[in-house]
Amino acid sequence: MADISQTPTALWFDRFKPKSMGRVVTSVLLFLGAWVMVFPFIWMISSSMKPTDEVYDADFSIIPKTFKGFENYYGVIFEQPYLVFLMNSMIVCVGILIIQLLTAIPAAYALAKLKFRGSTILFGTVIAAITIPINVTSIPLYIGLVRVGLLDTYFAMMFPFIVSVFAIFLFRQFFRGFPDSIIQAARVDGFSEIEIILRLILPSAVPAIAAFSVFSFVAHWNDLYWPLIVVQSQDKMTATLSMMQYQSAFDTDYGRTYASATVVTAPMVIAFLFARRLFIRGITMTGVKG
Repeated sequence: MADISQTPTALWFDRFKPKSMGRVVTSVLLFLGAWVMVFPFIWMISSSMKPTDEVYDADFSIIPKTFKGFENYYGVIFEQPYLVFLMNSMIVCVGILIIQLLTAIPAAYALAKLKFRGSTILFGTVIAAITIPINVTSIPLYIGLVRVGLLDTYFAMMFPFIVSVFAIFLFRQFFRGFPDSIIQAARVDGFSEIEIILRLILPSAVPAIAAFSVFSFVAHWNDLYWPLIVVQSQDKMTATLSMMQYQSAFDTDYGRTYASATVVTAPMVIAFLFARRLFIRGITMTGVKG
């Protein structure tokens, strides 16, 4: 009598057990999710190498039928002061990040480690403020900047973001995991609260700072809404805002627009690749210690 356990069907079932099938399903779902996330970048790079009339051609193809990549990228990088745009974006993003860290870290430390009346209400206010978008406050901020004559300046581009309630929340969650015994010992040794922050808290908070830096830098590098409101000259135009130069009421050069988008996106992708470990570590530790 033949051994049923050695039949091809039984052997196939032993090889592909339900656990293995679960892994296959998970891998397929992850692949589909990754493709959904990556495809817009593939579309962007492909479109940046095409002429305008081919970008939205009904017969879509990833590979350009007429290659126009050199012309598009040359026009973006060399036919305009693109280094000025990049420098403006760097100044704005770095300036915002530095001021946000200077304001958020002491505030987060106070909410996490100092006991004072109203701290719970104050933290609740911080949480509530996270839900308020820039669109709500843009009109009064714009009117105020107009009246003091500060439009078309770096200060105008940075002013709405100098205090980040998200940063306060993120660092507060991270600082809560720092041992109170070490802070008390430092106070006994004569450390001031500022010294505790600078010499004890900050060295341990590097992952959280790196994680928030990625969030902040990417958000303000890609910001189009606020610079579009306050920037009035090409000298103060940011890299993201420079993409608007290829659009008009009658025509849009989509090839150069996508080339500009690719050039604007590249520094952020490169920066994330270098900082990804600190970013992931910071987010993970913040979530666990919260």
